[in-house]
Order: sequence, then C-alpha cells, then structure tokens
Amino acid sequence: MSIRNLSKLFNPASIAIIGASDRAASVGSTVLGNMLAAGFKGALYAVNPKYDQVQGLRCYRHLRQLPQAPELAVICTPPDTVPAIIAELGRRGTRAAIVITAGLGVHDHEGVRLTQRMLDAARPYLLRILGPNCVGMLAPAIGVNASFAHTGALPGHIAFVSQSGALVTAVLDWARSRGIGFSKFISMGESADVDFGDVLDYLARDPDTRSILMYVEDIRHARKFMSAARAAARSKPVMVIKAGRAPEAAKAAASHTGALAGADLIYDAALRRAGMLRVISTDDLFDAVETLAYARALHGERLVIITNGGGPGVMATDALIAAGGTLATLSEPTLKLLDKHLPPTWSRGNPVDIIGDAPVARYREAMQILLDSEDADAILFIHAPTAIVPSADIARALAPLVAASSRNVLACWLGADAVRDARLLFGEAGIPTFDTPEKAVQGFMQIVQYRRNQFLLMQVPPALAEQRAPQREMARALIRAALADGRSMLTEPESKQLLDAYHIPVVQTRVAADPDAAAACARAIGFPVALKILSPDISHKSDVGGVVLDLEDADAVRNSAATMQKRLHAALPKARLAGFTVQQMARRPQSHELIVGVSTDPVFGPVILFGQGGTAVEVMADSAIQLPPLNRVLALDLISRTRVARLLQGYRNRPPADMDAICDTLMRISALVTDIDELIELDINPLLADENGVIALDARVKIGPARPDRLAIRPYPDELEETRQWQGPEGLQPIVLRPIRPEDGEEHVRFFKALESDDVRLRVFTQMNELLPAQLARLTQVDYDREMAFVAVRQRADASWETLGVVRAIADPDNQKAEFAIIVRSDLKGHGLGRLLMTKIIDYCKRRGTGEIIGEALARNRGLIRLVQSLGFEVKNPERGDDTVSLHLPLQSVAG
Repeated sequence: MSIRNLSKLFNPASIAIIGASDRAASVGSTVLGNMLAAGFKGALYAVNPKYDQVQGLRCYRHLRQLPQAPELAVICTPPDTVPAIIAELGRRGTRAAIVITAGLGVHDHEGVRLTQRMLDAARPYLLRILGPNCVGMLAPAIGVNASFAHTGALPGHIAFVSQSGALVTAVLDWARSRGIGFSKFISMGESADVDFGDVLDYLARDPDTRSILMYVEDIRHARKFMSAARAAARSKPVMVIKAGRAPEAAKAAASHTGALAGADLIYDAALRRAGMLRVISTDDLFDAVETLAYARALHGERLVIITNGGGPGVMATDALIAAGGTLATLSEPTLKLLDKHLPPTWSRGNPVDIIGDAPVARYREAMQILLDSEDADAILFIHAPTAIVPSADIARALAPLVAASSRNVLACWLGADAVRDARLLFGEAGIPTFDTPEKAVQGFMQIVQYRRNQFLLMQVPPALAEQRAPQREMARALIRAALADGRSMLTEPESKQLLDAYHIPVVQTRVAADPDAAAACARAIGFPVALKILSPDISHKSDVGGVVLDLEDADAVRNSAATMQKRLHAALPKARLAGFTVQQMARRPQSHELIVGVSTDPVFGPVILFGQGGTAVEVMADSAIQLPPLNRVLALDLISRTRVARLLQGYRNRPPADMDAICDTLMRISALVTDIDELIELDINPLLADENGVIALDARVKIGPARPDRLAIRPYPDELEETRQWQGPEGLQPIVLRPIRPEDGEEHVRFFKALESDDVRLRVFTQMNELLPAQLARLTQVDYDREMAFVAVRQRADASWETLGVVRAIADPDNQKAEFAIIVRSDLKGHGLGRLLMTKIIDYCKRRGTGEIIGEALARNRGLIRLVQSLGFEVKNPERGDDTVSLHLPLQSVAG
C-alpha cells in the first residue's frame, strides 16, 4: 500500500477501543487504562458486548451504536473475530486500525489464514492496519497511548519503530528514566499491511519527527523500503539496529516474524546505500536514542577531550582511534589561552587534562575556550567525582555554556551516586550523557558515521566518458541458448563471451574436445598456456586438479589433458567431460588478484561483491558489497571498504593499480546485472589488476528464469530515451530527451549558470546565485521509482552533451499527485522546447497511472501559464491572496 490514511492512524481525532475491559491484567483493560491516563483530548469510545461501563467510561455493546465512526480503532479481541470487526469498521467509515491481537496466522474452516481474511476485509475501504500481534502505538504530543506497554512516553522528536514488542517496552522504560521523549512510538508486529516503507514515508514528512530509530528483523518489500529509506535519510537522521547477524540468529528472527531474514552483509550494504546508520547491539540502541535526542549538526570529525583525569582521557582516545575517529590537534593560540587558566602541570595537548583538583572556575574557563576554538568540531567532557567540588556544581556551571553554543558536546559522568544529580542537570540541558568514555566515543562516532553516509549520498560522479555500448543482444542470445539447453550454468568460454560482450577484458581462450586438440589450440595461441577442464558438473576446477598453469610446449599440454581426464574419471566418474579450455598465460607479475562477483539475495535481489581474490578468497575474507546500479562514486566507495584497497594504491616498488579500469569493470558488471534479468550469480576470480589495467582469467555464471523488478533500486531507465527534431534558434536539429543521471552534475551546474537571474526566481520563487552540493545531488540523483526528471540535451562539436532544459515530476508515495517543475535555458525560450519537455513528462505520468499533475507558479510567469493552459492545465488563484497560482492537470481527463 502506501501512506494513504496513515494520518488517521498516527494523528486520530477519535479512537475506539474494541475489547475494552475491566478485567485486571487483560490487554483490553490495559489499553483503555493507558489511553485514559495519556490525556487524549479527542473522542474516546469503549466497545465490548459484556459491559455498559468500563473504567468509568460508557461502553457500547456494538460498533453500530457508536455516535460516529472512529478515525482509529484499537482491536483487542480474539483472532476469529478480527476480520468481521475490520469489515464493519470499514463500512462505518473508519480508515485505520491497530490490531493488537495475536494468533491470526491460523486457518479458518475454509483453509484461509485469518490474516488474509482481515486484509481482504480492509481492502475495499483502504482501511490501514498496524499489526497484528503488536504492542500498539504511542503519540505522546496528542495524548495517545494505544498500547499495552507498562508505561507511557514523554513527548519529544524521536520516532521509534520496532518489530520487537519486548524492545518497545524496554526502550520506553529506559528513555523515561533519562527524560527522553518521542514523537511516535510504533510497534510493527507482523506488518501484514503497514510496513517499514509506509512508516518511513510518513515519518519523513512528519514535522514533529526530527530523527528516526528502527529495530528491524526482516524486510519483505526491498524496492519500496529502499525508496522510502533513501527519502527519509535525506531529510533526517535514521538509525537502524538489525537483528539476525549470525545465521542462527537470523533463523530465530524469521520464526519470530514469519518471514525470512536476508543476509547480514547485504542488509549492511542496503542501509549504507540508503544513507542510514546501522548500530549493532542493544547498548548501541540505547546510546543511539541518547545521541539522536540531543545531537546537533556536525560540521567535521575532529574531537577534543576535556577531563579531570588522565586515565579516562586515554581510554577515550584509544576508543576514538580504534573506531576510526579523528583526535583534534590544538593550535598554539588555543594552547596559550588554556595556559592562562590551567596549572603548569596540565597535559598541554588533547586530551585536555585540567587536573583532578580543578575548581568550578577552571572547568568553566577551559570549556569556554574550547567552545570558542575552531580547532575541534565536537567536545567530549569526562568527569570523575572528587572531594574538591561536588559534581552537581560543575554541571550547573557548564550546562548554560554548552546550551548556548552550537557546538556538539557529549558528556561522560563517571560513577554512580556522586554524579547522579550532575547527569540529571546535563540531561535537562539537552546534553548527551553517557556512563563510560567508550560509550561516549561510540555516540560521537554514530554522528560521524551518519555524516559520512550523508556525504556519500551528496557526492556527484564525474560526467560519463563516451564508451562502447555493450552488445546486449549478443549477451541475451547467449543466455537464451543456455536456458533452452536446460542448463543453469554457463560454460567457462560462454562466461567469458558474456564478459566480452560488456567490454570486460578477458584472457584469450579456446575450447578443445580432446588432448590432441588442446595441444593444437596451444600452438595457435602461443606458449606458455594454461589448461583447464571443461565440465558442466564442476564449478571449481582447481578442487579436482582441473587447472594446470605455465605449460611450455604441445607435449606438456597433451599429457596434462590426458592426466586430467583420468583424474576426473577416478574422482567423479559421473561427471561429464565436455573438453578443455586453453588460455594464454597472463604474465603480470606486479598484478593483484581480485574478485568481482554477483549474487542474488532473496530480499534485496542482485548485489555486487568486490575484494581480494585468488584460491584463498574465503580464507582472506576481504570483501565488500554494494547494491546496483553503480556509478563511479559508488564503485570507489565499494573498493575503499576492503583491505586490498590500500595495496592497490601501490607500495615500495609496486606501482598503483589502474583504479579507473577497476571502477570501469565494476560499472560494467553493474550494467550486466541491470540488463540481464536471468543472471543469478557471477564470479570473476581472479581479476588481475595492475598499472596497465585489468584482465579476467576465470569466470563462472549461473542463470535462471527472469525475475522482473528484482533490483532493490530501479536502474537508469534507458528505454525512456528518445531523439526528437527541434526547431531551435539555429534551425532544425536533433536533440535527445532522456532521464537525468547522477553523472549530469557538472553539466547541470553549467546549465544553471546560463540561466538569467529572473528565470531562476520564476522557477524557485526566490533569488539563488549558485547550486549547493546538496542541492545539486538532490536534482541529479533521483529515485526513478518515485520521481522523474527529463533533460533535453544536444551534442556539442567536441562530442560532449549540453543541457538545454529540464522538467521534473515528484509523485507522492501513493502516486495520486505528482508535483512538476520546468525550466528552459534563458537564451532558448520561445522555441517550443518547453512544450516538448512538458509533453514528455505528461505522457510519462499517464503511463505510470499518476492521478494528477500539480504545480505552482508566480502569477507573472505568463509564459509558463500559457504553456500549461494549452496542455489542459487548470489555473487557479489560491485563497491566501499572494502572487502565486496553482496548476492542476487531472490525467484521467486528458485525451489519449
């Protein structure tokens, strides 16, 4: 589904508790008691056929007796009653329900699961369901505690979303003790209807939510989740704790939620690609709540530590360096300022040890100097209690300084009773406070890693160089032939043909039917050669002695082939022998052995692997994973997350490897994955890489029936490209209308600079002189599954492409409305380019089933208004009386 009617779920004006009860310790009694205690200001109804009054509230025996249809219903009745209740609620006009009831996985007398009956009952009314088998939902700001949790939540700006009911109650209890509040507290349960994608889409637009924390056991709809996650993470911090890191834990998680958990490394890759931050343990989860509650924007990664004891400062430094953090270097002016206020024995460096006998004034002066200094981006304050001055006095002195600063400050009050009041004072001042130096550093590194993930999202890849197009039809014919032959594996020669079709360098290879033919092939190629067995039943040839290298003459080739033949028959008598492959030996003594692979995850679809290759690839365990499609920025990031990346930079007398060639290979593999729906697995091992480029020595490809929409991220839709003839100022000329690409960033800056300032003002309603990096990334890196931007481009004399105009439409998650915007280069207006672009985006939205295209324009933008009116738009003046007009095009009424 989508976010439709989720406002009724998370911001209801009226609520009915169905199954409300007076029976002590029952779910219905607890939910109603929680709602009464929460102070909900809207209409609250109790429904139960057994009562006339429950907990002092009138109780209705039937839904039909309610004075109005509740916007939200909370269902706490037996499983077999739920489908009928949902149907009656839908008929009455209710559009959201929380099903706390468990046990809907059973089948009714017709063999249909009750969960399906419930969904079937809700569907005609678009009635949204949270659950079943959930703890409930809390929205403290409006007095909603529609849950059976043991305590309520304080109002705040963190949204917590969890598949685990136990964690819901644990986090509630912990956060309340720390004075941390929430905007929404959501127990997902089995997510039969409302899932993570829906909730993320809603929370991304929720003004009360500034950050999101999620506990995830499984994800079922990968593309929907990735689209929602990428959108949410661009607007606010999103942290995720994913259970099931070990295979055994993943099985436990699956049995708990009724769905299979994906591989842990692939979840890592997906969350990173979305710009989210993953935390690992329950301790991390609680620390993340603390960090998200109070952290401010971080503009760098340099940390300065101020402490009254050397030991805790060293412990914090060790933790920071081990986590890949940056210890700030204090400048000489800062050191001199500190010298004036600290005793001669102070550490005179970072950590700043102000000595254990420090009075309140020394703390205050040192903190103010560091807050004013430009040497660090964040401060970690560590205090161990002493008899010199009460910790609470120090907290009272420092809290106003920190609160008045824009700098991120984290605190660690070591101890228990002696620092309890100090912790409370810092908490009330909104300062993240941790129990140990290591936890404080971890909190800081969570902010750092989130910043790094966001930085990666904002990187604009360089313009695409002109490259040979892959031979897609040849590749598809190869796959079709193998499938028609009933095979799921390509032979090694076929695998290399597939790579060659995508211009990935492969070693020269010939196929021989017998030992004599192998010797003849070797003579034709030239010695030395490598000889490999060719069998559809053997994937890893070296495991059965099926690889011999550096054969120097024909006799050696012939004898080796005969020996292989005998060895295979003895070891695997049922294995089929199709012959041998003879390959040119690749003499590259300075090369690195790499692996590039593709595997298909049941949740996220194809993923690309890169790492250190060779026969010990499993032992080395040096690899990283990324979701396709890849561009050069993502390819470099994938490489950088391996240990072998440092070796590829060169060392001693070994020159750096050709990183462009490695990136090109990764991007070509990405293109292969996105083009060939039948590709299930691929291994290039080894891929040799040195200063002269790359070459694939061996390849293994597994194929199967095509799976449409198997990619978690929709790739560039090249099927939407078209060439049109355009009558421009210089006469009739061809232009290309195509979707925008991340690689268009540099050209988009040139396009922006060619616009007149008034045209920019007409487009964005304000003065804007330049595109910031974040704006540029947002304009050129679109989610093709939810939005579209078409550019009109033409080729320059130097074969590069220039942007002439752009139109974009961003649909809501329900695809009911898409908001459009268009701009044409100032010197090209009045030549029909705007009409071409608008027609393109209208046709696209119609094909996607979008309900309506909407937009806004300044009333004086007469050119745009005339254009859209001629295309069927309705132009209205909003009631607010400003100088803008609203534009509407109901697509179902557009002819054609």
